[in-house]
Amino acid sequence: MQFKYLPSFVKRRGRITKHQESNVKQLSAYEVKDGEDFTALSKEFSKVFIEIGFGDGENIISMALNNPDSLFIGSEVYLSGIGSLIGKILEKDIQNIRIHNGDVRELLDGIKIPVLDGILIICPDPWPKARHHKRRLIKKEFLELVASKLKKKSSLYIATDWEDYAENIDEAVANTDKLLVSRSELFSNLPITRFQARAMKEGRKIHKFNLYKA
Repeated sequence: MQFKYLPSFVKRRGRITKHQESNVKQLSAYEVKDGEDFTALSKEFSKVFIEIGFGDGENIISMALNNPDSLFIGSEVYLSGIGSLIGKILEKDIQNIRIHNGDVRELLDGIKIPVLDGILIICPDPWPKARHHKRRLIKKEFLELVASKLKKKSSLYIATDWEDYAENIDEAVANTDKLLVSRSELFSNLPITRFQARAMKEGRKIHKFNLYKA
């Protein structure tokens, strides 16, 4: 199979509980497969946001509950995380979360006009080995793809706990004029994810990037 993009993740089954697996069977009720799905859904809400790589869903749940008039699309490739999120959606009866199971770049490609109010990327896969750095998601080309789907003055928030990845992101931002550094955060008081908590426990700094479309 030929990919349009070099994969920035390894899509594997991994560990998944029976409860998560049961929840995944209901994915079709929440799934956004492509740009056409996205466009139809976006018309039903005042604002639309995407979280790329939502993990267990801590952030997207918090944002959706605090902003019921906005649509939050979580993009994730790991079924355990998707199963966890669907479980929380069902438990809290949340109506404004949808899920994209796949490469978010393909979803963004299918969005034809700038309609997004914000994108969040928290602790993307760091691909720590030097020979794998080419697989890192955050590059100039990706930032420009994101910018083409954001409304003017809309925001992109990125957080990473890897020093050299933060340096790569700084370089990518400097090499594009599509996104500028912002003094304000897209969402304040976001919960600390388990990935961030582990990083801080291990002594790694969380590097944050608040950007907006010029």
